[in-house]
Amino acid sequence: QVHLVESGGGLVQPGGSLRLSCAASGSMLSINAMGWYRQVPGNERELVAAITNGGSTNYADSVKGRFTISRDNAKMTVYLQMNSLQPEDTGVYYCNAGWYLMRPGPYWGQGTQITVSS
Repeated sequence: QVHLVESGGGLVQPGGSLRLSCAASGSMLSINAMGWYRQVPGNERELVAAITNGGSTNYADSVKGRFTISRDNAKMTVYLQMNSLQPEDTGVYYCNAGWYLMRPGPYWGQGTQITVSS
């Protein structure tokens, strides 16, 4: 079993920045990829960014050039640095652990709310 705990959400003005953290624990030996997914009411969760153990990354087109995903394997923590935030970035951000860059794995965090508003 894998346990994920997110932190770093909140309210930010348009153009601002936030950094999310996701600390993982448990049976991580089989996990190859971790990522962030966003969900807004009425929609399914969508990929924001993902990263493999080897450092390969995948980003949604809407966040390329603004968001950066990184990981510290020793700390079993993945980060999402979000710059130039816009109102359309608002949503609940979930950390995910699995095996692929392109689709989520079976393990989810509890989610953290990000609201971009003036």
